[in-house]
Parts: sequence; structure tokens; C-alpha cells
Amino acid sequence: MQSNYMSERMETHFGPEAKSMSIRQTRRGWFQQILGCEAPDEFKWFNTSDGKNVQFATSLEDSDCCMRMCCSGCHEFSMDVKEEGSGATILTLHRPMACNVGPCKCCCYNEMSISADGRKLGMIKEQCFVCVPRMVITDGRDVEIYKVHQPTCCGGMCVNICAEGNPCFGKGCCKVPFHIFPADQITTDDGAPFVGKILKLPKSLAVELFTDAEAYDVTFPENSTTEQKALIAGSSVYINANFFESETSEDVGPQGAMGGVLDNVF
Repeated sequence: MQSNYMSERMETHFGPEAKSMSIRQTRRGWFQQILGCEAPDEFKWFNTSDGKNVQFATSLEDSDCCMRMCCSGCHEFSMDVKEEGSGATILTLHRPMACNVGPCKCCCYNEMSISADGRKLGMIKEQCFVCVPRMVITDGRDVEIYKVHQPTCCGGMCVNICAEGNPCFGKGCCKVPFHIFPADQITTDDGAPFVGKILKLPKSLAVELFTDAEAYDVTFPENSTTEQKALIAGSSVYINANFFESETSEDVGPQGAMGGVLDNVF
């Protein structure tokens, strides 16, 4: 009975009606961050399908304070996505401690699992890459269903920073996209067609100065299932933790292996 009830919650929030979401990091712990302490992440989840802007869940990171301070780029954490009103857990995200995302690795890949009602839905996992970070989303049977990486140019060696428009003054200003491709799509570089997107949005000046709060717009693939949508939405938390949370992530950065150079632009 409980399993069916949870399935209903999943269908309500990630079912056929869900076309897009916005996952927004709050300014929780801003005073701690001013003092140099890393506060646990908190996110608010919004259904933005068909012009809506309805909050349906909140999630709060559960992690050790010392680990956040000493190993902020790779520390272990769990996060329950709780439904607004009822407080029931819709999803549980868990990232074990692993090496920071980095180029030319052959092991110790960074990953995050996503489950619902104690059942593993799947995970997002770092892949071996040279310049542009690449991830793969797998289902509960470890079958690859999506590839995830930023739009590229120069044969996949560089991030295409103009993919969303002019990155300095136009509509692409301060936006960082991650494109989602089917796992069986062979060519995903140099403007290849994509089926979904996770887009990091620009921050206000106050947020930039006093917090590291981020916001992500998630567009789901047209034919994705309920579980696949939950995996993609949860992947935005993984992307935030690995590319936008800590100074150590700037070694790779959202712009690739030399991302630290371009991080200041975004």
C-alpha cells in the first residue's frame, strides 16, 4: 500500500504532465558563508510546465559539517526531497565520497544515486573525459539511458559558450547549459541535437556576493518516463555539487578541464 502511495506521488510530480521544472537553491546559511563556513544546501522544487510556477517540494542536504569544510568538492551527502504540505519523501539522493570530477581518470568516478521509497531508480555518474566533463544517467538495472554534457565545439574539445546566445551581454549571459542525449546517440558534439536540458541560470548581484545559491531550469525529453524525469531532475543537484559548490570544482569547472579560467565569466 505504501509503495502504491509513493508511486502516486511520483506520478503526480514527475508523470506525463511534467514537462519542465525549476530547482532553486535557497540562501540558507548565508551568514555562515560570510564567515567562511559551508552551510548545507537547501533547494526548492517548482513545477514550471505550461507556464506554471508551483512549488511542490523542498530538499535539505544531510552531511557532516567537518566534511563540508574539509572536502567540500567531494564530501558524502544525502538529500530527501520532501513534498510540500505532507512532508512525505518523494526522492532520496545520495552521493558517496569520491574523487573530485577530473579529466583522464580511470577509476574513483564521482556519482550520485537516486531512489524512491527505498527502491533505486538509477544514478548519474562521471565518465572518463579529456577536456569537457561527461556524465551518464543509468536506470535501476545500471542500463545507460542518457548522456549528459555541455554543448561543445572544436570536435568536442571545447565548451561552446555561445550555445545559449551571447555569453557576455546577450540572452546567453551567465547561463551554463548541460545537454541531455539518448544513450544510443553516437554523435553528441559540435551542435548535435539533444532531447533535454539542465540550464544553470544567472544570479543576482546580492546572491553572487553573499551566497553560492544557484538555480536550474530542467527541460525533460518528450518521451521520458516518470522515473527518467526524476533521475534528470535529481541530476541537477549532482551538477550543482560538482561544478558550482566549491573552489576545488573550479579545477575542472563547468567549462571543461580549463574551466577555472572561464569560471569568472559565468
